[in-house]
Amino acid sequence: NFCAAHKCTRKSTQYNLAFFRFPWAPARCQKWVENCRRVDLEDKTPDQLNKHYRLCAKDFETSMICRTSPYRTVLRDNAILTIFDLTSHLNNPHSRHRKRIKELKTNNSNAQNPKNKEYLKSLFEILILMGKQNIPLDGHEADVIPEGLFTPDNFQALLECRINSGEEVLRKLFETTAVNTLFCSKTQQRQMLEICESCIREETHREVRDSHFFSIISDDVVDIAGEEHLPVLVRFVDESHNLREEFIGFLPYETDTEILAVKFHTMITEKWGFNMGYCRGQAYIVSTTSPRGFSSKMKVVASRRLEKYPHAIYTLCSSCALNTWLAKSVPVMGVSVALGTIEEVCSFFHRSPQLLLELDNVISVLFQNSKERGKELKEICHSHICTLQRTFGKNLQGQTSDVFFTGGSLTAVLHSLNEVMENVEVYNEFWFEEATNLATKLDIQMKLPGKFLRAHQESQLTSESYCKETLSVPTVEHIIQELKDIFSEQHLKAVKCLSLVPSVMGQLKFNTSEEHYRSDLPNSDTLSAELHCWRIKWKHRGKDIELPSTIREALHLPDMKFFPNVYALLKVLCILPVMKLLKAYLRIILTDQRFSNLALLNINFDIKHDLDLMVDTYIKLYTSKSGFPTDNSETMENT
Repeated sequence: NFCAAHKCTRKSTQYNLAFFRFPWAPARCQKWVENCRRVDLEDKTPDQLNKHYRLCAKDFETSMICRTSPYRTVLRDNAILTIFDLTSHLNNPHSRHRKRIKELKTNNSNAQNPKNKEYLKSLFEILILMGKQNIPLDGHEADVIPEGLFTPDNFQALLECRINSGEEVLRKLFETTAVNTLFCSKTQQRQMLEICESCIREETHREVRDSHFFSIISDDVVDIAGEEHLPVLVRFVDESHNLREEFIGFLPYETDTEILAVKFHTMITEKWGFNMGYCRGQAYIVSTTSPRGFSSKMKVVASRRLEKYPHAIYTLCSSCALNTWLAKSVPVMGVSVALGTIEEVCSFFHRSPQLLLELDNVISVLFQNSKERGKELKEICHSHICTLQRTFGKNLQGQTSDVFFTGGSLTAVLHSLNEVMENVEVYNEFWFEEATNLATKLDIQMKLPGKFLRAHQESQLTSESYCKETLSVPTVEHIIQELKDIFSEQHLKAVKCLSLVPSVMGQLKFNTSEEHYRSDLPNSDTLSAELHCWRIKWKHRGKDIELPSTIREALHLPDMKFFPNVYALLKVLCILPVMKLLKAYLRIILTDQRFSNLALLNINFDIKHDLDLMVDTYIKLYTSKSGFPTDNSETMENT
């Protein structure tokens, strides 16, 4: 209950005064510890400090404090305690014993010179502009520049443009800089980009922290400057009750599964500062271009995370059709190759409506004698959805009520698949005959792989039995097991909680009584009574009031404040995973020009950024006593 600042003896139980927790972010938390002058706090983790220590509002400048309402006081995003009393603790022996003071070292450098800060701010503005506008740091490639001609990279070119446009701070510094020194070297650019990345991620982290619950999603492996990385996104509901999905960074991809699992966890929790105890969902995307064994590796990573955090439900990404996702994850090379070819063909025809129209015309001509099959093929080509359990997969991507009732149909789907497995001889004969007829039409000779023949010289395996043992059986077994893994007991319980959405509740005759996620509720003791009031509210609504049909509509209801437990449950359900903006950056920027920092700036272009915080951080980490960044390792060969 005591304020943790060295001079302060105030208690939260005695003063009508706001108290604030230490921040989760390691860098910002460390700054608070330093300013507290508390040696005994230095060895504590951000998690321990956040849980057990507070600072009162008297330790902060009034400009750092906001009152969002008469009942709520919050700190600004960059707030740091700055009001100190270096002597009052000496008159209080209890305070002196309880809080061990650490002397601060003074720094006589002129790094805080306003002109120097303005100079750094200009550099950060250029980097942020480049990130948001998808401008790579490098300019022309070396092999296309005529010999003897010097051309600046894009950053240097924009810098010179600002100087020539009359920016005095940059011009004066340029005039006093040694001729053979880079005005802002590659090393300094990377340092500043790292700070940009950190500050923008911290803003997302703050919003996630305020929301409490989130989901983690990893996309397919991408190439960043010649190295493979996993893009990582976070999904949460913000303070305006809107669902958000934000890209938070790249994780270096490891070929060793266990090392990848450990590094994934370390990156999210220690480097990025997210509390996985609040993670309620996880998913990953697989494509035909994924490295071999990628799906099985990511499944192990997800299972390791689930072992540590049982509430982080492993789910399917709703941006990917169930059947397509299952096919992509099948550990059979032939299936991967075939699906990759199909995706390339589909991608080609989806480039324009005219191409799709031409495809429809060709299908109509080829299937003149079987119009129903032709119509079915057109629907598949337009929707990207394969056959087999198509209705089941469509419902998972449909309305909230469709998703809810899909959970109940899983048993029937598994029963059908088990029936296929029990009669795989019959199904394989049909599939093989269909493949043979197609190969004949395309004038393709069917033959067994040479490697397989050499390994089975003495056996009398036929092409049909080969297809059964290496394609049909493994594929069906994989689909059955994947469905069981994806739709775990925890996942199905979460789906059942969709009965809280009023439109679903109406279809159930208002008989829902789901009480999952009790540990996540603000007041679980009142849940039963609150659910009763929630049901009555919608059962006896006015005739002109429509039932909200989505979680989003329910979260934005003006009277949700009277149903805090229902609101908490709907927030958790809302964050179960989906994907978004990363692909746009990867399509535009060439592989060797990609920077993870610039990607974060580009994808999170709408997130606010604090230039002053970036400048102050850079000054603290990288500037010399002169107050300017120095890097003697890089000089200009041509001037």
